Amino acid sequence: MAFLADALSRIKPSATIAVTQMARELKAQGKDVISLSVGEPDFDTPQNIKDAAVAAIARGETKYTPVAGIPELRKAIADKFKRENGLDYKPEQVIVGTGGKQILFNAFMATINPGDEVVIPAPFWVSYPEMIALCGGTPVYVETTLENNFKLTAEQLDKAITPKTKWFMFNSPSNPSGAAYSKDELKALTDVLMKHPHVWVLTDDMYEHLVFGDFVYYTPAQVEPALYERTLTMNGVSKAYAMTGWRIGYAAGPLPLIKAMDMIQGQQTSGACSVAQWAAVEALNGPQDFITESKKAFEERRDLVVSMLNQASGIVCPKPEGAFYVYPSCAALIGKTSPSGKVIETDEDFVMELLATEGVATVHGSSFGLGPNFRVSYATSNAKLEEACSRIQRFCASLK
Repeated sequence: MAFLADALSRIKPSATIAVTQMARELKAQGKDVISLSVGEPDFDTPQNIKDAAVAAIARGETKYTPVAGIPELRKAIADKFKRENGLDYKPEQVIVGTGGKQILFNAFMATINPGDEVVIPAPFWVSYPEMIALCGGTPVYVETTLENNFKLTAEQLDKAITPKTKWFMFNSPSNPSGAAYSKDELKALTDVLMKHPHVWVLTDDMYEHLVFGDFVYYTPAQVEPALYERTLTMNGVSKAYAMTGWRIGYAAGPLPLIKAMDMIQGQQTSGACSVAQWAAVEALNGPQDFITESKKAFEERRDLVVSMLNQASGIVCPKPEGAFYVYPSCAALIGKTSPSGKVIETDEDFVMELLATEGVATVHGSSFGLGPNFRVSYATSNAKLEEACSRIQRFCASLK
């Protein structure tokens, strides 16, 4: 009898974590590596948020919290949804978890039965299908195209829905492509969902505040209020407030679903870190200047990276609306040979050879469900980005 669970055979390790770890190991060996593989802002957590955490420790806020979060944070989240998204949630309709990953996992665990399908536009964040598979569900992938800026069309969504569809997994701005849906583009999708009342929407809004230019952000239940009763709106403080290590994600939705997620979390981790929750209260209720400043820096970096990658031989890099990723195509380089004699047969070969020869860590697109592409995170300094893009240009030029 096998010792390890059969469920493990249904999932793969996270490619983003694997590449980041490989880059760390090469650095530890003294190699000059620039990592563009991690989805983490390089800015420090704002001082007012750190001060709130210190004050919480001094007050003795170091005990167990309610499973769904401290009342102050649940209220701050409900207020945020009203203020920024025009969504009315009561604090009891809000749940706080140890990062967005836990929120998603709890939602799937609470709702998916074997055979249930979840529609996921590709490219997608690496963890979505693995979570669904662990919970016994079936991910249904719908491939978007570079020509359509990696956005799902209403026709594609309609075609992918079956009587077995339980959720539509939506992410805008997207990790890995940075694509963000306008109000009209979103309305086309919500119109389809209105035709299929058995399908729920799980929207991952983690990159909500990182949209550029005059782009205006909308979330599904805001565009189509009739979807409110079957939408779980997920977000967190990780990306907008540079709080990745604090591990606070949250969601709001219909009370029966929130109660079910609360029950699962109560048997799993209980409440999230008390001190991190108090820091999150300050993040949501306090000054929001940091978002404006970091957004400006990210927009500059996006423009720099898109420009330099489009000057690399064989690379096509669309300009995304948000997040801090670009998702260039390396299709024109497949079949070429590197100076070491390695034939580039896949996007994984491309990123591995790029790391080995030029010391630039990126993530291959096939791990996000759509290739031949690769994901570049531009959440690092302009100087590092310029150097990394120069190395990518040099690598591409060396392929014959």
